[in-house]
This record gives sequence, structure tokens and C-alpha cells, in this order.
Amino acid sequence: MREEWLDARKNDATPTQMYYAKNGIITPEMRYVADVEGLEAEFVRQRVASGAMIIPANIKHKNLVPMAIGIDAKTKVNANIGNSSLASDIDGELEKLRACLKYGADTVMDLSTGGDLDAIREAIIANSSVPVGTVPMYQIIHDVCDLEKLNKDVMLEVIERQASQGVSYFTIHAGFLLKFMPLISKRKMGIVSRGGSLMASWMMHYHKENPFYEAFDEILDICAKYDVALSLGDSLRPGCLYDATDEAQLSELKVLGELTLRAWEKNVQVMVEGPGHIPLNQIEYNVKIEQEWCHNAPFYVLGPLVSDIGAGYDHITSAIGGAIAASHGVAMLCYVTPKEHLGLPNANDVRDGIISHKIAAHAADVARGRTGAIERDHAMSDARYNFDWNKQFELALDPDKARELHDESLPQDVFKEAEFCSMCGPKFCAYKISRKIIKEKDVK
Repeated sequence: MREEWLDARKNDATPTQMYYAKNGIITPEMRYVADVEGLEAEFVRQRVASGAMIIPANIKHKNLVPMAIGIDAKTKVNANIGNSSLASDIDGELEKLRACLKYGADTVMDLSTGGDLDAIREAIIANSSVPVGTVPMYQIIHDVCDLEKLNKDVMLEVIERQASQGVSYFTIHAGFLLKFMPLISKRKMGIVSRGGSLMASWMMHYHKENPFYEAFDEILDICAKYDVALSLGDSLRPGCLYDATDEAQLSELKVLGELTLRAWEKNVQVMVEGPGHIPLNQIEYNVKIEQEWCHNAPFYVLGPLVSDIGAGYDHITSAIGGAIAASHGVAMLCYVTPKEHLGLPNANDVRDGIISHKIAAHAADVARGRTGAIERDHAMSDARYNFDWNKQFELALDPDKARELHDESLPQDVFKEAEFCSMCGPKFCAYKISRKIIKEKDVK
């Protein structure tokens, strides 16, 4: 749908949604987002101009369907896919991508670290209708083979190559400064971010400042050229409850606020990444402090996981924290799968991760009074009370799962018309009894 829109702007020097918004222009992407979100197009333009909403939409990703991330939009869910040096290939990643699209991921991050990374990314972007994000550091290390060979020229070449492929947002670990290194020794788990740990190794080896921080203006120039949004990475996010909301985490967050303003000066859209593992009682504070220090840029959190002992069920641990975080103003949840901390997710893990976080996002949207959110719940209530099984399946966030579980015990089509399920049977269904009582009362 964007081919014609982009052709009309192909000669613009700064083709970013923020640039157009600041100059009073409502782009087709903004109009589309406004329709989807139930907002006024002018309101969307104002929010994009202020930085409170982003529309990640690289000009090279023409088959992308525009979407918005921000406190005024519905809560979004990102799904991480990507191979490792030990497992998966292009076909495996495309299978995961199909699961992402089927079950409603709003964005996808390709976190591949092995094999032909350019080919994997090209295939994912070509087959994705949602924005695709990356962590360029992974390919930088992959390409140089030796961390000690990392330099600014290699960094910028990889970043531009990925931008030219159509990546719509980059996680850049630019807020982790050399002076924060002593703070890590106070932690129980040190650095749990892959990009952050790689950056720490480089800084300690050379005892020099973070090269992403040093080259930040040049990174912004590349982002502005292709309209790549920045997801300012939290290298020092807590990886356990013990480390939550500590000095290391908050020190980096302050720098991310400074980088946000620098990005906006160059019309580059920004969201800020957040933790991590955090107790329930610290979530609201984390959201509010990000909003204050990062000037209301959209907040994008990994979880947060509210316990460290949910191994095998961390999609649930994360969704609990995600619902609370989004109810306080987080704009996007990064899903966590049952394989978190244990291994590389497969397509089924992707499904479980997405659905658990779609539930969390929807619960937050209901709590925040988002347009149209609770109406779906009301429709489900009507379908349940009226024993409209097919409508129930249709309204479920995972229709396939709802149908699968119903049909385990009552697979025949005739039971799609039944006024009971296998839990209560025909004699003990509370809905059926309740309807009978009301009907008799009305007759009297």
C-alpha cells in the first residue's frame, strides 16, 4: 500500500514521519494509523511531532502496513525471532514469522546471530507486513569475527546496510558509558543484555568510550535518510529482582533521555527500552521515571518479569508485569516465550509468547479505556451466555487454541449447537440454569 505514497516523497531530503509532522504535514501513514486507532489524523500528527508517538516505517519496506507506538495508541506487542549459531535457518525463521503475523505481533525483531544474516533479514522483511527491528551490534560482531576489530567505520557500514534493506527500527546501545562500569560490580547478575555485554567487553579492552555514543550523530544521519526509528537500548537492564531499579540502570536511563533529545533534533523517531526483571511494586515508578527523564518518548519494556523463578513459564511471569506496566503507560511490550533463559524459541513458543502478551496488552487497554477495547469483551460475554461457540472462537485472541480445547472432548459438529460444554454437561451449566430462571421470572 505504501508504494504510491513513497513515490510521491522520493525526492525529499529528510523523509521521516517526525520531519513531516513537525512541518504540519499529515502523511498517508498518519491517516492510516489514525483510522486504525480511532484517533483524529491531526492529533496523530501532533503526537508524532512531539515524539510521544512513533510510526516505524522504513522507506524501503514498501509492503509494511503502518502502525503506531505511543501512550495514546493501543498497547503493542513485539515478537523476537532470529536464529543462533547453533540452531535454525531461513525456513525456520520464516515459520516463526508466519506465527508472528498469524497471532498478532505488531512488530518483529530479527535477532539472528549466525549464518547469512543479510539473507535471513532480507527474507524476513520481504515476507513481513509489520515493522522489522534489529540489534545491529549482533551483525557487527558477526562480520568482524573478533570484537577487538570493531571500529566506527564497520559499525556505520553495517547500520547503513541494514537500513537500506528496510529495517524500521534499531536497538542501539549508546547510553552505556564507560564511567558506569564500576556500578556493575555491585550487582548480583552483572550485564544480561547481549549487546550491552559486548559493548562492555570492547570498552574494557580499549578503555575507551562507547563507540555508539561517540558516533551517535552519524547514526542519526543514517536513520534520517531511511526513516529508521531508534529503540534506545537498555544495556544495564536488571536481569534479576535483586538488581532492579539500581544505580546502573537509572544512570543509563538518564543518558537515554539526553540521546532522545539529540535524535529529535535530527527528526529521528525514538522509543526507549526498559527492564527487565522488576518486582511488581517497582513497576509504576520505573514507568514514571522514564516518562520524566525521556520526555514522554514511548516506553518499550521486556516484560518486566516480576519473579525470577518462572523458568518454563516466563511468558506468564512477563505478561503479569507487562499488564501492570502497560496500564501505567508503557507503549509496547516485548514478548517473552516459555523458552526464556532456557533455549532458542520455536514457532510454538512464539505463539505462546505472543498470545500471553496480547492478553496483557488488551487488559491494559481495557484499564486505560482505549477506544473499542472492552467492546470485544462484551461481545464475548454475549456469545458465551448465548452458547454461540463459533462466535466465541472468533473473538478469542487465539481462535485456534479455543477451538482445539473445546473439541478435545466434544469434537462433533452437533456440539457447536449445544447449550453446555464438557466441564458442566447439560444438567449443571450455570448459564443454562440462569437463563431458565430469568425466563420463568419474566413469564410470571
